[in-house]
Amino acid sequence: MARPKCPRRVGAAPVATYYKPRGIPLSALDEVVLELDEFEALRLADLEGMYQQQASEAMGVSRQTFARVVEVARRKVADALVHGKALRIEGLDPNADGRNFHCPRCRDVWTHATPGEAPEACPRCESDAEGDPPPD
Repeated sequence: MARPKCPRRVGAAPVATYYKPRGIPLSALDEVVLELDEFEALRLADLEGMYQQQASEAMGVSRQTFARVVEVARRKVADALVHGKALRIEGLDPNADGRNFHCPRCRDVWTHATPGEAPEACPRCESDAEGDPPPD
């Protein structure tokens, strides 16, 4: 049996979760699924230009794990582009018992450590549940 995945920090949710080639009906397309942690690895490595060690620390994983995740993500995106497939980004862990949260203000996504308890504020921008900054 495989080890369970450890929680991975994701700094921003994708703006759109589905991409497809223009002019081809969705029913005629094959689909590639990009996991949220793979999306985050691409964002950190390719968009932000972080080195693997720095990006792995940002995601809360080892450097080796980050290298594996970003390699798989790049292969999936290349497959979708080269072969004209649709790309779907899947997100938060459905088995996390509602512990995944998304900040509407800074778009940070995180898993709260205490099951069944909602966080008081976003750990990144410290906004409250409505996305407004907390009072000073």
